[in-house]
Amino acid sequence: MVNFKDKDLIIFDFDGTLINSIPDLTLAVNTMLSHYKAKRLSIEDVTPFIGNGAMPLIERALKRALPDQELTEAFLKEASKRYFEAYKAVTCKDTFMYSGVLETLKYLDDNGYNMAICTNKPYDYIQPILEKLEIKDFFKSWVGEDSLPEKKPQPGPLFHLVKEFNTTIDRSIMVGDSKNDILAAQNAGMESIGVSYGYNYNENIADYKPTVVADDFAELQELF
Repeated sequence: MVNFKDKDLIIFDFDGTLINSIPDLTLAVNTMLSHYKAKRLSIEDVTPFIGNGAMPLIERALKRALPDQELTEAFLKEASKRYFEAYKAVTCKDTFMYSGVLETLKYLDDNGYNMAICTNKPYDYIQPILEKLEIKDFFKSWVGEDSLPEKKPQPGPLFHLVKEFNTTIDRSIMVGDSKNDILAAQNAGMESIGVSYGYNYNENIADYKPTVVADDFAELQELF
């Protein structure tokens, strides 16, 4: 059986892997849309828009809700300001950890693994969620979409974290629910675990050929 006991750094995606933030992201999107008297979007509408960072989410939501609106630079700037204000107000209102996450993070921490987060969520929103869910102490570092010149699926954030922890690509692994996570790992020459329960643009994570697919986060306890 495959195992990763030789790793010393586990890099986790955030939204769709550790946490389900869709209720709060959808609420923020709809608060933004309400300013333009646009129709509300459902959680099912918003889910496939998530994963490439905040601006792609905002643009996709606007295109769906306001198909006739020209998305000029000025309009997008104003809409994004409204979105960020709305999301700041509800960053961790209904966001929750997936089943098995807390126990598994404790297990990995007890077994001496270094853990970090690499997400395409803006950096400023990461720590408030970690603190609210009381899991901040498990992670020694995190990077967001605006932390570095590159974001996933580019490999730059993974190289950055490997260097920060003074380890190697071979001793590091990426865990995520999205093709951006698996492609970033592959672009970095790193092994990966794809979790199947997240929100991968309604695509099957196995199609992107992670090293291993896990259907439940707790399965990581058998792999490490």
